Amino acid sequence: MRSTLLFSGLAATALAAEPFLNEPDTGLESYLQQSNNWTEGTLPPLKDIRGLNDFDFAARQKLTTENYFYYRTGSAGEWSYRNNLDIWQKVKFRPRFLRDTTKVNETLGISILGYNFTSPVFISPAPRAQYCDERGELNYVEASAAEDTLYVAAMYAKKTIEEIAAAKSNNTINGPQVIFQQIYTNANLSVTWDNIARAERTGAKAIVWTIDAPADAVRHRAARFDTTNANSATSALTWDIYDQMRNRTSLPIIPKGIASVEDAQEAIRRGVKAIYISNHGGRQLDHSPSPLEIAYEIYRNAPEVFTQVEVMADSGVRYGSDVLKLMALGVKAVGLGRPFLYSNCYGKDGVQKAIQIMKKEIALDAQQAGIADLKKISPAMINARELEDTVYIGEKAT
Repeated sequence: MRSTLLFSGLAATALAAEPFLNEPDTGLESYLQQSNNWTEGTLPPLKDIRGLNDFDFAARQKLTTENYFYYRTGSAGEWSYRNNLDIWQKVKFRPRFLRDTTKVNETLGISILGYNFTSPVFISPAPRAQYCDERGELNYVEASAAEDTLYVAAMYAKKTIEEIAAAKSNNTINGPQVIFQQIYTNANLSVTWDNIARAERTGAKAIVWTIDAPADAVRHRAARFDTTNANSATSALTWDIYDQMRNRTSLPIIPKGIASVEDAQEAIRRGVKAIYISNHGGRQLDHSPSPLEIAYEIYRNAPEVFTQVEVMADSGVRYGSDVLKLMALGVKAVGLGRPFLYSNCYGKDGVQKAIQIMKKEIALDAQQAGIADLKKISPAMINARELEDTVYIGEKAT
């Protein structure tokens, strides 16, 4: 049986008509089996990696089952994990032709909170990078610097905030490297204040505050190996905590885990500069909506949100076309977690190749869709009507 069908049995009974594939068949395994330079259980040559899903297959060749399951796990029955990957098919492009799209590659650059990057794609906070490579998150720092893209460092990274900061480059295309620091709210708030102060001292340009982890999550796959969540402490997560944080730092605070139009609107009322749509990669609450569904809910109920605040998003993104669909709804920057964890099996070169793959796919798919300028991408480029039955749509969200 193909290893890409490793998890199809888990979902086959429930989904029946369409068994779930952990990653689609890109031809990699068949190609490698006919090759004379690969042995099962070893990493395929990096040159043979063609898309992000190939990194998932590659990581299974290197990682122990315990470590792979920590990366791969979703909450409970993993319905949200699967939905994150499947939902994209519900949104179709409306390609426009006879347009000059030859310079779309020159429009990939974005600005977030006034900082410029060469691509809308960024590395989402994801801990325990050392499972794939002993240099851990240092590979993320260096690859992001080489491609001049954003890296959001995880609070529970193997490398410390100080070690990550020390690895930053001062010579990217847009100047000194920019890193945002993700934090959790610790039940002991003095620890939270200390982490914020450390981020400030080491030059982080924003605090990404994870709001969708108020307690430990149900993760059966990881629990088989007694693999705990990165943040397993129950803590009070309220807007009052946000107000306290704002009084303790001059850095912008980006709430990560926005999953409804109401919370997006409340964030704006509280004066945030950016919000971060996410369902934590399907790792926290099963049957939570995908970023595509969340973005569509906001677009249908309060489209002005996308002009009032800068919107970031992650969870389930695997293709350039996924990025374009989110951008068409108003999302400005799109993050990925697991694909970069898996790509780290090849070290810095693997992480950098993953970024390059996404940059190339975004540009090529934009050309195929007739998008000449990514800064002018509009909802008219997609047909999202199939999402109507999957999201909350009210006369007025409150």
